[in-house]
Amino acid sequence: MEKCKLCLIRDMAEKADIYEYVKKTRAMLPEGERASDELYEERLGVCMACDSLLSGTCRKCGCYVEIRAASKASGCPVGRW
Repeated sequence: MEKCKLCLIRDMAEKADIYEYVKKTRAMLPEGERASDELYEERLGVCMACDSLLSGTCRKCGCYVEIRAASKASGCPVGRW
């Protein structure tokens, strides 16, 4: 099976269990620390256009981009957001 280069975990049926973890992690962030839905989606859009995205994971730092994008305090490892 070929790796989905520019996919997020939420878009991959075979990773549904991991996406549940992503959603729970985002929900556990205190509201003041959680990125707004708009900011979250904007960040994910940047990640989806990045060559370093591979199957929902950033190849620069190894994180799940959907978790990194959830926190206001987080940043892109290459400074794109």
